[in-house]
Amino acid sequence: MQVIDLNGNWRFKECGSEVSYPVTVPGSVLSGLIENDLIPDPFYGTNEYTAKELLRRNYEFSRSFTVPETEDNFELVMEGVDTVSTVYINDAPVITTENMHRTYKVSLNGFINPGENEIRFIFISPITYIESRVPTPGKEITVVPTSGMAGNQYIRKAHSMFGWDWGPQLPDMGIWRNIYIRRFNGVWLEGIKVGQKLDLKKNRARLDITPVLSDFDGKDLSYKDSGCKVMLTVTDPDGNVICENADVKKPVKIDDMKLWWVRGLGGQPLYEVSATLVRPGDDTFEGNTVTEKIGLRTFTVSRSKDEWGEEFAFTINGIRFFSMGADYIPEDCIYPRITKDVQNRLLTAFEDANYNTIRIWGGGYYPSDDFYDLCDEKGFIVWQDFMFACNIYDLTDDFKENIIAEIRDNVRRLKNHASLGLWCGNNEIETAFVNWGSFVSHSKALKQDYLTIFEKLIPSIVEAEDPQRFYWPSSPSSFGGFKDPDSDNYGDRHYWDVWHGMKPFTDYENHFFRFCSEFGFQSFPEIASVKRFASEGDLNIFSEVMESHQKNGSANAKILQYISENFLYPKDFESLIYVSQLLQGMAIEYGVDHLRRNRGRCMGALYWQANDNWPVASWAGIDYYGRYKAIHYMAKHFFKQVSGSVKRDGYIFTPYVSNESLNADDAVVRIYVKDTSNNILKSAEISLHTDPMSVSSGDSFDISEIVAGKERNTYVETVFTHKDLSVSTRVEPVTLYKYMKLEKPDVVLTGPEIAGDTVTVTLSSNVFCPFTALVCDEANIVWEDNYFFLTDRDVKTVRGKIIDKNADTLYIRVMTLYDSYES
Repeated sequence: MQVIDLNGNWRFKECGSEVSYPVTVPGSVLSGLIENDLIPDPFYGTNEYTAKELLRRNYEFSRSFTVPETEDNFELVMEGVDTVSTVYINDAPVITTENMHRTYKVSLNGFINPGENEIRFIFISPITYIESRVPTPGKEITVVPTSGMAGNQYIRKAHSMFGWDWGPQLPDMGIWRNIYIRRFNGVWLEGIKVGQKLDLKKNRARLDITPVLSDFDGKDLSYKDSGCKVMLTVTDPDGNVICENADVKKPVKIDDMKLWWVRGLGGQPLYEVSATLVRPGDDTFEGNTVTEKIGLRTFTVSRSKDEWGEEFAFTINGIRFFSMGADYIPEDCIYPRITKDVQNRLLTAFEDANYNTIRIWGGGYYPSDDFYDLCDEKGFIVWQDFMFACNIYDLTDDFKENIIAEIRDNVRRLKNHASLGLWCGNNEIETAFVNWGSFVSHSKALKQDYLTIFEKLIPSIVEAEDPQRFYWPSSPSSFGGFKDPDSDNYGDRHYWDVWHGMKPFTDYENHFFRFCSEFGFQSFPEIASVKRFASEGDLNIFSEVMESHQKNGSANAKILQYISENFLYPKDFESLIYVSQLLQGMAIEYGVDHLRRNRGRCMGALYWQANDNWPVASWAGIDYYGRYKAIHYMAKHFFKQVSGSVKRDGYIFTPYVSNESLNADDAVVRIYVKDTSNNILKSAEISLHTDPMSVSSGDSFDISEIVAGKERNTYVETVFTHKDLSVSTRVEPVTLYKYMKLEKPDVVLTGPEIAGDTVTVTLSSNVFCPFTALVCDEANIVWEDNYFFLTDRDVKTVRGKIIDKNADTLYIRVMTLYDSYES
């Protein structure tokens, strides 16, 4: 068995040119142009538009490779080709590609020679490809996703590469994943399907393992007809061998099993299943080995009927848990940059913010195996959309064949991951056909194509390839079949009345969604991030550069409107950025708190969006350069497993504890009414018991008489000391922040003390100091806490980790709400 790795050094050039340049594969046109300094950074200023025009051209990628003289079969495997290309071996065409989400395999028998050979790709511009498509008569499509490009639905390529309301129009092309040639004797073990049957009461499991085989042309081959056997070795998480060289036909029985849990509810032990292909009686046969790591767990989405309608609750090992997290988009516009290190850094950030769930949004791509391996290890549950979003699709014969292969490839690749919770057909297309005027006017034939794709074709493939996994037709959806897809009482919901609808944060309390899988609020990235794509002369949100890095046309006006409703007008550009981030965090915190307080009726809160794919003003909690916005620090508190919150009704404050742990909590709740000098005007203390996996509320506290005539100078601080001695703190001004008479703070900052990559500072304030932010222009520092409240004179110690830096000396400065409008 031999694999010839074709990653590494290639040459690329514009078709028709005599001049070629080196490019590293996995790589793309944009990565190659940047590597060779042929274009300036496409993310700086307005350079994106020049880069886009270069993507109207066709390109060639080529390299040579050597094969030995043998009678064995050679097969070219391409795990990611973006997107429309013809592949040549020694100038003979061997295959065309038209789907970046698929793995392509083709026999090279008859095309290669012993010794040196050449492989060459001719890539067709995706822009000219979609522009040249002629729609099927009677099936004309006029829908264009926000800030996207018309016709992007005609190509199986990440839709967001054609632009979105947070991303540029940079539809790159190239070999974006691994490419290699495999040499074998006619049968290849492509993978294994691991079926699990768990007895939770007796703590034992049975694994039924089915091999997936192919012949030398990449076609499925039945195990019975292969003439081969597959032998199994299974080891437990501690390395103990459960079975060795066992026949795959025999079930694997595991006693005293170690369950895999979503993070927060238990550990993530992984069993290793290794399968080897052999041919009995043939010592010359070299079979390959496939190794998978699996977690033993049951998982489904409970849809039991109840007094409100029907729940939508993630359930692991029989335990219903509240899903907390955000919606993930690709980490970069230039996909070869999305490495395991980049993914691990992002997923570590999700751990910092106490996520337990990640939704992979359908307008991007299917993440790599590395991404899922990391999710398995870290304990996230992944909601996986198939890659269809906000579009209408014409189900031609060619399109059908193409997406069948895509769905099968990715289900087979990802199905054994413990972290994979559910498959979802698409993003927002069902609701669009019901509620969006741009969709409703399209033909009945296209609407039928939707039903065929997402309620027949895709679920049939999932049933055949991954029968133990939950399938959901669309997000949002209630029942499928265009039946009330935006119901508050069934299924999942996307809620945008706060932000797009310009409603106040309090509107969240008018809704009791069963599972809210999208809701969001925009903000600008930190000033240090902005200065990486904008010059000093561009630091105005209405400059050409800043508007180019704001892809939602009405967003800046929305931010300013929400500022006017909540804060005084910021005094300068950096203060405007700072206040926009406060608004974003406050909005999402308000929504999450409400949804968690209604646990049981609501069982999930995933905000839009977790991350960015380039430097931009957006709904992200983490900007492109990895800097945490205020919302990400706030999420660490409002997504905390055992967390306190306060429901306010005028002058009446009611404490709640949300407990997503398997242990009961007994909290001591202290409520303080303070003035802006941090003097305590009144206090109260109660005990609050909360059962495991539940929510409870305590006695209400009426402050009306205490603050009468002093509303502009007072605030309420609620401190929850939980049974494990962890502390939750919530601070609420009596009036709006814009009406508060804050005193000028004298913040004393000491440090930084630096030891390796750890930074430590201490700070204190003489007066109430809301939203105190630690800022460093010379480094990206992830603080253990930030945008916090200083509510007494005590010294607060804060530590941080240096992620990257651009100077040897680091200066830490403080931003406060008072300083955002007063000099």
